[in-house]
Amino acid sequence: MTPFGLRMRELRRKHNRTQQQQATFLGVSKAYISALETGERGKPSAIFVDQICVWLGLIWDDAEDLKRLASVSHPKPSIDVRGQPANAVHLSNLLAQNIDRLSPEDCGDLIREIERRIRI
Repeated sequence: MTPFGLRMRELRRKHNRTQQQQATFLGVSKAYISALETGERGKPSAIFVDQICVWLGLIWDDAEDLKRLASVSHPKPSIDVRGQPANAVHLSNLLAQNIDRLSPEDCGDLIREIERRIRI
């Protein structure tokens, strides 16, 4: 599951709407909506996220939050570290090779630390 998929599912359920209703409104298949929610499909386009925001009636901070989550929800990200220092290459490879060994809590801790350091 991706951060975007999880949030989209939460919002859809909060509004008492089904995947089929969402699919019909957006002109896609129910299978596509399910794949977005489970992380089987890559991150959606900005235009598609805008359409989801309209369907859910999201404005301001809620819409921006969903857009931000979409931007960090590619289920198979790649990191181009060419030209970066050796420790950046090490970090990217260490994470890629060990992500499956980290607990959800570990991941949350690392996310918060990285965001703190880059001041997101």
